[in-house]
Amino acid sequence: MVIDCQAAGISGDMILGALLDLGADFKKINEAIKYVKDSLKGCRSLELIVTEVTRRGFRAKKVDVKAEEETTHRTGRELKDALADSLNNLKVSSDAVRLAVDTLTTLINTEAKLHGESVDEVHLHEAGSVDTLAEIVGAVVAFEDLHLLEGTMVYSTPVAVGGGLFTFSHGTVSTPAPATLEILRSRGFPMVGGPVDFELATPTGVSLLTNLTHGVSSFYPSMKPTMIGYGAGMRDYAEAPNFLRIVLGERFDQALAQDEVHVLETNLDDVSGEVIGHAVDRLMDEGARDVSIVPMFTKKNRPGYVLKVISDLKDVEHLAYVLVEETGTLGVRDYPCRRHILTREFTYLDVKIDEVNASVRVKVARDRKGNIIQVKPEYADIERLARETSKPLRVLMEIVTRKARSSLEKGT
Repeated sequence: MVIDCQAAGISGDMILGALLDLGADFKKINEAIKYVKDSLKGCRSLELIVTEVTRRGFRAKKVDVKAEEETTHRTGRELKDALADSLNNLKVSSDAVRLAVDTLTTLINTEAKLHGESVDEVHLHEAGSVDTLAEIVGAVVAFEDLHLLEGTMVYSTPVAVGGGLFTFSHGTVSTPAPATLEILRSRGFPMVGGPVDFELATPTGVSLLTNLTHGVSSFYPSMKPTMIGYGAGMRDYAEAPNFLRIVLGERFDQALAQDEVHVLETNLDDVSGEVIGHAVDRLMDEGARDVSIVPMFTKKNRPGYVLKVISDLKDVEHLAYVLVEETGTLGVRDYPCRRHILTREFTYLDVKIDEVNASVRVKVARDRKGNIIQVKPEYADIERLARETSKPLRVLMEIVTRKARSSLEKGT
């Protein structure tokens, strides 16, 4: 599943609209939110109204949460208790419960941090309205109804947050809202500004998004799209169609998995070997996936190096700064890179060499069909075994690799 929110952002009602457009049972969702009304003090009435609208000429489903309330704010504890009561009455799956609780926890913890209050006592205004619980409960029931909570890989595009100023209970602030920005920061989740001068991403929307997503990429994963749902936002903007797009799909017969990393690189022609060596060590300690050094000739035929770093998106800024700080380079290039990769897992193999018993950690690489492509014992374990047995390391590598492959192919 791909949640495509890079054009018009995301909100709880947009998620609900897209899921209903994909075929989620409206009656089941509407029944579910009645438990929210009964569990939340001060809520006199609550209902969902679903209409089909157009956004810049494109059809989409729009969800309005209509409620009458007697209160203007609630505490974190009140919301948590109401959600627990609603979920208990609904008797949904453990996956649905986990998503709902994690989403609300993300939201309340963020508000508590921003306001310097405890999680239970923090006073929530917009986030404390019945809309918040209705959207969370409605969304998890819809995901479960569509069988999307178990065995589904969820990807997201970077989220559009809009721009400009908006006014809410705490006054006028810049977009994105403080809670939205803090949630994205705490999860290392990428965002893009614009494309309109309005708030596009809400705290409830990004709380659901960040607790659902397994990976974020500007590109769609390799898939065969099977269904597409469109959930409309409230306004119809001139700049872009205001809808959230959720795409369901199937993996096609592809041997290699894919992911996206960032490559950082810089040219060095006036740095000593000691400095470069230390920089490599620190980059690895600070979270780089890999670091490599490529010899080259620079201007005026001076010998130098290209220092390349493979990084996750969330670590790019930090590692770029480490690279500048350690080498003194004046600039770092950064570009996204799609990788075709084998899935990797680790297992332990018990071996006996002569009279020495040892447990060796083994890395196993498979293609997407589960075929074993490579088996490689961990160097540190083999090196220790070589010292204990006085046997050549290369011989032990061959023995353990052979034993591990045989064991894995037998399924033991």
